[in-house]
Amino acid sequence: MTVAQPAPAETLALAAASRERADAFLKEQTELTRLAIEREQREERLRGWQQVVEHLSGLMKLAFEAVVAIVVVGIGIALATAVWNAGRDKGLVIEAFSVPPDLAAKGLTGEVVAGKVLDRLTMLQVQTQSNRAPSSYVNNWGNDIKVQIPETGVSIGQFYQYLVRWLGHETHISGDIYRDGANPGSGLAVTSRVGGDNSETLHGADDKLDDLITRAAESVYRRTQPYRFAVYLDNQKRPKEAQAIYRVLIAGNNVDDRAWAYIGLSSERSRIGDMAGAAVLLGRAIATKPGILLSYENLANNAGTLQRDEEQLRWLNRAMAIEARGSDPSMDADDFALNVVQDRGTLAGLLGDFQAELQFNRQSQVLPAGNGNVGNTANQRNGELATCAALHDRACFDAASATLPPADNELLQLNRYASLQLTGSLFGDWDAVVKPGDFMMATLKKLAPLGQTFLERGESPLLAVGYAGKGDFARAHAIIDGTPLDCSICLRTRGRIATMERDWKAADHWYALAVADAPSTPFAANGWGESLLRRGDFAGAMVKFAQAHRLGPRFADPLEGWGEALIATNRADLALARFEEAARYAPNWERLHAQWSRALLYLGRKDEAAVQMNIAMSLDPVVQSGRAQ
Repeated sequence: MTVAQPAPAETLALAAASRERADAFLKEQTELTRLAIEREQREERLRGWQQVVEHLSGLMKLAFEAVVAIVVVGIGIALATAVWNAGRDKGLVIEAFSVPPDLAAKGLTGEVVAGKVLDRLTMLQVQTQSNRAPSSYVNNWGNDIKVQIPETGVSIGQFYQYLVRWLGHETHISGDIYRDGANPGSGLAVTSRVGGDNSETLHGADDKLDDLITRAAESVYRRTQPYRFAVYLDNQKRPKEAQAIYRVLIAGNNVDDRAWAYIGLSSERSRIGDMAGAAVLLGRAIATKPGILLSYENLANNAGTLQRDEEQLRWLNRAMAIEARGSDPSMDADDFALNVVQDRGTLAGLLGDFQAELQFNRQSQVLPAGNGNVGNTANQRNGELATCAALHDRACFDAASATLPPADNELLQLNRYASLQLTGSLFGDWDAVVKPGDFMMATLKKLAPLGQTFLERGESPLLAVGYAGKGDFARAHAIIDGTPLDCSICLRTRGRIATMERDWKAADHWYALAVADAPSTPFAANGWGESLLRRGDFAGAMVKFAQAHRLGPRFADPLEGWGEALIATNRADLALARFEEAARYAPNWERLHAQWSRALLYLGRKDEAAVQMNIAMSLDPVVQSGRAQ
């Protein structure tokens, strides 16, 4: 069947109607699509902000949780630190004393009394000079002394106090002041308690209250720090009381206290010149605890006081073996550092290395002094004079002299004059040696028995050589012949005086004894070489100078003497090397440069000889320096 087709006009009309409807439809669809897109864009933006808000919310939550965690951890750390510190707390707590109402009404409250006790204890500590390290005491409270004032309520401070009482090792001091009804004439009674120990009660009148408080503080110090209190008593010249405490500590079970008590007793023996008794006690200290540096140092120092060079060298080497470990836990750290430097200086001096001795001496003057080395610098400054003289260095001596502080007490004057006398003996200035003699002898006799030791073994050899230098051999022998034979400087001085007298047999005798007495130090061999040089035995002199150089390789004197002996045997060429080496250790020695010039002249090297002679004349145009003996 055939379908009828619209006519062209109808078709056009129908097509036009369809386009309008289609355009309207498309427009509507376009608008709907645009609105949908805009709605989707708005929703997307909202979702973005929502994500940002959710992200920020998450971050804030995380931050809050982190802050809470930090606070919790901080509280935990603070609590752990408090527990740790409380467990290690060894301080001294002085609680308020109980006092009568009439004293409190005058302002003398329990807290005020506790403060006075604190002041007295602090003063006692300041006046206790000891090399011993505070950490080595069983009940060390160091500088941690405080007054505890009662609080009301619960506070952080009280909480920490509870921890310390529970975990720590604080020492609590308490006490009472009351009217003594049982002893009406005495007025007041002061009782002090240390922890749970038995109390100690002191009695006195009202106007003696400050004295009672001081005695109460001493009682606390004795019961809590017995070794320190014994040292304090020694410092206050109360040796019998100190000895009683040392003996109690020796009878106790604490190894450190026993060893240090022996050291304390030995120091008392040293102060009265009983070096043998001190040596026995120091030996017991070493047997009790071998690692305490001060035991060996005191033995070395006592040997030095006795002028026993070999013994001093032996103990000094033992001490330095301990120092090589880097510390001594039983010794105050500042004292240990200072003693190390001083021991090195002493060792250098015993071996003739005076440059090093001077360097260590000056270094020790700027180091902090610990509890046991108070007032040491003044003696170090005096010692610098003699070291400069041993270097044959006038400029060094003059510079050191110009900066010396006044010797404002008798002991400093003794030390100052002794240094000047030794300096005079090295420079050959005999008047400087003998001039202070009357003062020295009178003062040392007043300080007997220790003063007698210094008189016999230190002052007498100096005076004897001074009078011999002035030609008064009778007086020199009257002094030196009475000195002991176990004294290194005494033996060398006898040989030196015999050399001045040209008594060669006696010189050989005494120098042989001196070398045997101190075979590890160079001075006796050098003095013997000088004696042989003066009598013309150049070969024998060179043997002794070589021996001295081997023992003291940085000691200039035997090198210079060796050079002179070589010149005398027509070997000026070999002498140059000796002089050059000696100049490294004593560069400002006038005699050395003069002899160096002499050797150069023998070799025909006139220009070089003139240079050395000019150096000699610029150093000391008048005085021919002597040699260290």
